[in-house]
Amino acid sequence: MPKNQNTFSSLAALRGRVASRAVHAGWRWMQRAGAVTPEHPGRLRFGAIGEGTRLAFPQGTVFGERWIRLGGHCIIAEQVTLTAGMMPDLDLGADPVLVLGDGVVLGRGSHVIADARITIGNDTFCGPGVYITSTNHSYDDPHEPVGRQWPRSAPVEIGPGCWLGTGAVILPGAKLGRNVVVAAGAVVRGEVPDHSVVAGAPARIVRRWEPETGWQPPLRTPAPVPIPDGMTPEQLRGLALLAEAEQS
Repeated sequence: MPKNQNTFSSLAALRGRVASRAVHAGWRWMQRAGAVTPEHPGRLRFGAIGEGTRLAFPQGTVFGERWIRLGGHCIIAEQVTLTAGMMPDLDLGADPVLVLGDGVVLGRGSHVIADARITIGNDTFCGPGVYITSTNHSYDDPHEPVGRQWPRSAPVEIGPGCWLGTGAVILPGAKLGRNVVVAAGAVVRGEVPDHSVVAGAPARIVRRWEPETGWQPPLRTPAPVPIPDGMTPEQLRGLALLAEAEQS
């Protein structure tokens, strides 16, 4: 290859690397600057936003913020939709419509659509793409398009300590107890008791914990070993490397 062509290729590659680094640096800056926190709410004026809560940038659709209350230390990932009311600029009264407790995590691309009241308890974690709604389409009239028929609404209550897997759907009227596990892709309606695991569409109970009998059916995996108090990340990495060495 001629020397001039070599030089041109090297310069083009260098410019490409510089441009890539600039784009990534710019995106990281936008993520930091565009995040919503109690100290930097931007245009969003929530009814409440607790200490340590953060909405990642870019946010999804957000409206009715006056009737949305977010607890402390919540993690709201990118492209999460939070809405109160059927459309923006409605007067929804004095009471909050969407309430997140402390430590709630909403995974990337999740939607929480609150026309009737939705409450999510403390320390409930949601994977990506979870859909929680207090309104559903009705289809009573067989001659009218479903999207033009007036929807039905019912409150949704999700207890503390729950885990909602990727793509789970929580329908109007659902009431989940404490520490409920919703499997990925499950569609939940009705009441789910404390310490249950539900799966399927429609979701049904596949495992449940009772004080007298423990988990039924019994768990197939051994209980995780608790991390000792005071263990540092470096020590944990060292133990992991030691375990890999013993297995090889």
